[in-house]
Amino acid sequence: MSGRCIAMWSGPRNISTAMMRAWENRSDTLVVDEPFYAHFLEHTGLDHPMRDDIIAHGETDWEKVVDSISQPPESGLFYQKHITTHWLSHFSTQWLKSVDHVFLIRDPEPVAASYAVKRENLTASDLGYSQQSQLFRLISEMQGAAPLVIDSKRFLQNPEIQLQTLCNSLGIAFEASMLSWPIGARNSDGVWGSHWYDAVNQSTGFKPARTTISTLTDDQQTIASACRPYYEELLSVAI
Repeated sequence: MSGRCIAMWSGPRNISTAMMRAWENRSDTLVVDEPFYAHFLEHTGLDHPMRDDIIAHGETDWEKVVDSISQPPESGLFYQKHITTHWLSHFSTQWLKSVDHVFLIRDPEPVAASYAVKRENLTASDLGYSQQSQLFRLISEMQGAAPLVIDSKRFLQNPEIQLQTLCNSLGIAFEASMLSWPIGARNSDGVWGSHWYDAVNQSTGFKPARTTISTLTDDQQTIASACRPYYEELLSVAI
């Protein structure tokens, strides 16, 4: 069986890194962590934590990134963790046809609260909801059907069933090894992991969703409210 490329499109402060851990723990899967990040920072000039290190260690030519992620491996799976904020309007889109797509969403209030802890001067664009909606519509039109959508809260209520459903939808075998992984960082982690991955590096599996209600400032709530229609659009078709 020939190889497959699987792109998981998520906003920040979701379970995207834990999901990457799950796929990397399969027997047949290689992963890549946010391949467009270096180009995104160089092109936009935004000041993110570890900006210079990310640019120095990453590929800043988006066309080379596309070439590297759109070619399926000879066998097995190539799982790609993408953050939707990194999607820019000058990217080509034809290559998207050669990749299987899954969208990972999360309620915007806890995302806004979590992101604000790690980076100041939060904007709606930082959370990637509008970009995610744009990509979802584009890929739906290209495929002639909506791609699979996973809501992190629902997922964490029963990761095994959700992963089985995901694998079945993609036409690949579920492996129980996806449910747990060794503690610690990975060589495949982006250099930014030392700033963002403290919680997941202490994990050995998916943890239940937090039940506490996020406390937001007025500005943060305004941003979360602006993101909510995009979230609900995808939530309406989530498994």
